[in-house]
Amino acid sequence: MAIKLDMVGIVVADMSRALAFYRALGFDIPEEADGRPHVEIAQEGVRIAFDTIDVARDVYGGWEQPAGHRIELAFRCDDAEALNALYGRIVERGYEGRREPWDAFWGQRYAIVADPDGNLISLFA
Repeated sequence: MAIKLDMVGIVVADMSRALAFYRALGFDIPEEADGRPHVEIAQEGVRIAFDTIDVARDVYGGWEQPAGHRIELAFRCDDAEALNALYGRIVERGYEGRREPWDAFWGQRYAIVADPDGNLISLFA
């Protein structure tokens, strides 16, 4: 039996705030989604789902605020210039930059930001 990654789920404290961040990353998310408890976006065969804490409690039978770095989402940019520009836009909009763009030893241009819920988001080219 083969399996395929289909969806990554993110629990969010404030749907509107979380979706604003992912729009700033470049995802096309309709504004009317801000008031929904569950939102999904698709990109080339993989979905990203956003659920409110209440939805997570209902699905999992409870929910506790996680601590520490648990998972990383990494998004590929077209090139180093695009990565630098995206990082700048994210930080200018008031989101947390965890590590400014740098040329990593493994050959990629890399940067790290945090979404409003503290999840680390890597940008690379």
